[in-house]
Amino acid sequence: MAYLGGVTASIFSIIFVAFMIATIGYLVGAIEIKGIALGTAGVLLVAIVYGIIVSKVPEFTMGDTTIVLFDDAVKSKFSMFSSIGTAMFVTAVGLIAGPKFFRNFNKSTMAFVYMGVIVIAIGSIITGAFILIDDNLEPGMAVGLMTGALTSTPGLSAAKEVAGNAEDLVTAGYGIAYLYGVLGVVFFVQLMPRILKVDMDEERKKIVGVSGVGERVFTRKLKQVELYGFLPFFLAIAVGCIIGAFKIPGINFSLGNSGGCLVAGLIVGHLGHLGNVDLRIDKKTLNFMRELGLVFFLIGAGVPGGVNFVNNIRVSFFIYGLVITTVPMIIGYFLATKVFKIDLLNALGSITGGMTSTPALGALIATAETDEVAGAYAATYPVALVCVVIMAKVLMML
Repeated sequence: MAYLGGVTASIFSIIFVAFMIATIGYLVGAIEIKGIALGTAGVLLVAIVYGIIVSKVPEFTMGDTTIVLFDDAVKSKFSMFSSIGTAMFVTAVGLIAGPKFFRNFNKSTMAFVYMGVIVIAIGSIITGAFILIDDNLEPGMAVGLMTGALTSTPGLSAAKEVAGNAEDLVTAGYGIAYLYGVLGVVFFVQLMPRILKVDMDEERKKIVGVSGVGERVFTRKLKQVELYGFLPFFLAIAVGCIIGAFKIPGINFSLGNSGGCLVAGLIVGHLGHLGNVDLRIDKKTLNFMRELGLVFFLIGAGVPGGVNFVNNIRVSFFIYGLVITTVPMIIGYFLATKVFKIDLLNALGSITGGMTSTPALGALIATAETDEVAGAYAATYPVALVCVVIMAKVLMML
């Protein structure tokens, strides 16, 4: 029995569990119903289901060995997965968009900045209204629901900083709203092109017309330090962590690792070189890093999210989270296409950025069959990130 206990402990190690979640998640994500599939978000669904299971059976004993499936130590390991995954994903997005981002940033692209403000403002107004009309909804729970509905980990962190004794409520609300917050946006970006019955080839031509200006060609010979682009990728993450750590005095605001890595990716991608050192990375490598980062993020966020979901779920809270996710998407889409005259794919890209939804961008890229949509995401995301962090702190004061 001791031997079996040791084998079982190895099987339920964090590495085994994480990669089995990814394996099963991809199988689930490949299932199509009327042409709609979860894709990589299937990993999130499996991670949340696993979190629900271990919330009921956090540990068990086999022989002389106690197998711990979930406790604070295990949670911290999943958090590490989430942090590394987020850094990899947003850095890859920044590096992909960087060569074109700054050259294309003009009055027409200011619409993406407005979208970031508008989407978060709508979500915040709805959250504030729920606090005022429901006497049983405490601000900590409401803000947790908002950050979960908008899938904003930096917003969650900001709320926890000022939550005091309500920190557990903030975390619980995040877990309740997070599942629909992810899946709702993922399905939205896949369904809208089908509902509108658009010609995707024509839509792809429009988005290339907005941001496709070609890659830069350097006249001098650059030195490639290694073959795979790891140097510029790791450099961007390291610089991003430094950028994210800077705080604005007074409001105690920082971009955090996710926002900082996105900015650093944009800068490194824009520069293309450091002295005579080549900082360009092959597109296939960036796509690989982006997908791997997304999977790590979904595993790391999904398991704790599943635990929080089952431990704190209430129907009314779930409905609040659903509304906070859905209404900003619908209004944001209407404004993007009708008021700002943004084409479909760029509009959906800006919504994924405004909702700060990493998985939804992955789903949109798969649906659009072009990573040009990452430009709209990259333009909208930093603004939305700043707004959600500020609003999380403001709403905690209600």
